[in-house]
Amino acid sequence: MAKLAGRGRNGATDEALREWRHHGSKFYDTFTVSGLRVDAIQPGRVLCSFTVPPRLTNARSKRMHGGAVASLVDLVGSAVFFAGGSPKTGVTVEITVSYLDAARANEEIEMEAKVLGIGETTGCVTVKVRRKGAGEVLAHGRITMYLAVSSKL
Repeated sequence: MAKLAGRGRNGATDEALREWRHHGSKFYDTFTVSGLRVDAIQPGRVLCSFTVPPRLTNARSKRMHGGAVASLVDLVGSAVFFAGGSPKTGVTVEITVSYLDAARANEEIEMEAKVLGIGETTGCVTVKVRRKGAGEVLAHGRITMYLAVSSKL
C-alpha cells in the first residue's frame, strides 16, 4: 500500500482502497466487480447490469478501461455455464473481446451471456456488453473454457 501513496491517485482510487481494506484481501471483488447485479437467469443465459465506477475508467477520457470490460466478460461468461447445466465452470483457455464503443463513468451497462455449447471437457459462450436501455452493443466477447476442473467462483 505504501508504494501507491502520492502516485497519481484520485478520490475514486482512494475510496476503492478504503473499501478493499474494509473487506480484507478480496481486491478483485472490491475493485472490479463491486456493484455487479444479476438481473435474470434462464437456462443457458445470464443477464447482469453494472454502473461503471470512475475507478474503472481511463483518467483522460473517462471511458471504461478495456481490461475492466474483459474482466467482466470473463466473469459473466464463466457464470453462465451453471445456467447452461454445467456442474462447474473451469478455466478460460481462450477469450476474445471486440470493442465497438466505450461506456463512460457512471453509465449503466448490461452484459448478456449465452451458452453456445457445452461438451465433456470444454464449453463456449458469448457475452454482449450493451448500454442499458439503449441496447447499443459496446463489446462482444467469446470465451472457451476447460471444464474438467472446478473454479472457486
